Amino acid sequence: MSGFHDIIGHEKVKEHLQRAIEYHRVSHAYILSGEEGMGRKTLAKAFAMTLLCEKSDKEPCMQCHSCKQILSGNHPDVIWVSHEKPGTIGVDDIRLQVNDTVQIKPYNGGYKIYMIDEAEKMTVQAQNALLKTIEEPPAYVVIILMTTNQEAFLPTILSRCIQLKLRPLKDAVVSAYLTESMELPESKADVYAAFARGNLGKAINLATSEKFALLYREVLTLLKNIKEMDIPMLLDYIRKLQEDELDLYECLDFMQLWYRDILMFKVTKDINTLIFKDEYSVVSGLCQRSSYEGLEQILSAIEKAKVRLEANVNKDLALELMLLTMKEN
Repeated sequence: MSGFHDIIGHEKVKEHLQRAIEYHRVSHAYILSGEEGMGRKTLAKAFAMTLLCEKSDKEPCMQCHSCKQILSGNHPDVIWVSHEKPGTIGVDDIRLQVNDTVQIKPYNGGYKIYMIDEAEKMTVQAQNALLKTIEEPPAYVVIILMTTNQEAFLPTILSRCIQLKLRPLKDAVVSAYLTESMELPESKADVYAAFARGNLGKAINLATSEKFALLYREVLTLLKNIKEMDIPMLLDYIRKLQEDELDLYECLDFMQLWYRDILMFKVTKDINTLIFKDEYSVVSGLCQRSSYEGLEQILSAIEKAKVRLEANVNKDLALELMLLTMKEN
């Protein structure tokens, strides 16, 4: 559990929440939206802790009775809305846990905070029930909706909440965290950071995932030996990857990173631009043998393969067309 200063990135969102507390302009309802792993929950917890902290309005002190209660997960004024049915937050969940309890004043602090995680799972009826509380809340109530998809909310909910969107972090920020906090070599951290596309939680998961380590080794082997293998061999190799339960789309993402690296190095001749720094000699050799046009065609072919797979086109055919382009260029 952490305060605002421990959260990597998201400076504007942190600043907004801290200022709201400092200047006593806390809204009754917030939407924190962003991809899974971006830190919505961590931010919501830091906000709740700071709101209820007995000593500070900038950072939770971690020492007072209120902070300790939140850290142990049993503060009476922080209510995590749970749901009975998997996959949906129903109208009864909202009525029983929110609407029927909002009139009970806070026990300890000046605020009563309702945390609704995976809020996109609220049914329309549940959202309409919540709307009643958002429209006429008691002064002490704060509702925090955490979501990966705020498009799922009714316009009336959106218009009455402060919307705070978590943006991807810069790759360098993610990479620096992995090298410093997890003591990973920079070359590996750069790959995880690039693959996670600014999502720190995802990068941490990749760095500790045996499955991703397998994907990394296997797909790299395929890319390095693509010229020597014929199409049936390559298709067999990809089938084997899927038998190992590796995600085909992640394999294609990895291929895109590899060819973007080659293209970038061909343009800049700068080793610092490389994501796959460990593979410098292979990348350098491929640069000399590939044309700009050829590399662009490969990247385009991978993108087309993704689209075709999404559209449920014959998988082998989609991959065969992509692999042919890779071999020819």
